Amino acid sequence: MPDLRPMVKEVLLSAYAGESMAQTRYRAFEEVAEKEGFRNVARLFRAIAFAEQVHARNHLRRMASLMSDQKACGGAPVGLGTTSQNLKLAVDGEEFEVNEMYPAYLDVARFHNDKQAEQSFKWALEAERIHVELYRKARQHVEMGEDVHIEGAVWICSVCGHTYVGVEAPEKCPICGAPRVKYVSF
Repeated sequence: MPDLRPMVKEVLLSAYAGESMAQTRYRAFEEVAEKEGFRNVARLFRAIAFAEQVHARNHLRRMASLMSDQKACGGAPVGLGTTSQNLKLAVDGEEFEVNEMYPAYLDVARFHNDKQAEQSFKWALEAERIHVELYRKARQHVEMGEDVHIEGAVWICSVCGHTYVGVEAPEKCPICGAPRVKYVSF
């Protein structure tokens, strides 16, 4: 594995911190949704928290050779409100990742020809695009006072974090190519 360039290290640390905080935030949002009676929204938060954990783990793997006491700061939205408010924060955070963070981080990884960082960022970006849409849809339902309908399960690829809603997981992950057995069901 090539040396970790300083700029690539910085964006990996930021992405790792942001994804780690998103995972924790979504688990807290899950508890609020459960208490408010939005069981499917709670399940969605739980599943996507797992996807964020996968993204953080992938970023951390690229930094495996980095043994440092350097601090990671992930500039994530903060707050805990109603399920509707939490879904708005989730949409805002995911949109930031899709529209600003990961495109810029991909450029850094490509500039430094860091294929592993590039792959990790690409996988996360593709999954985050799905998360934005799922959270938007859930918020529309919650705004009408109803739980979102989920047909089947929420499936998360344990390799890349791809998120899919349906009765069965895809035969093969459309992002990383992992087989169906790598999906976790929520």
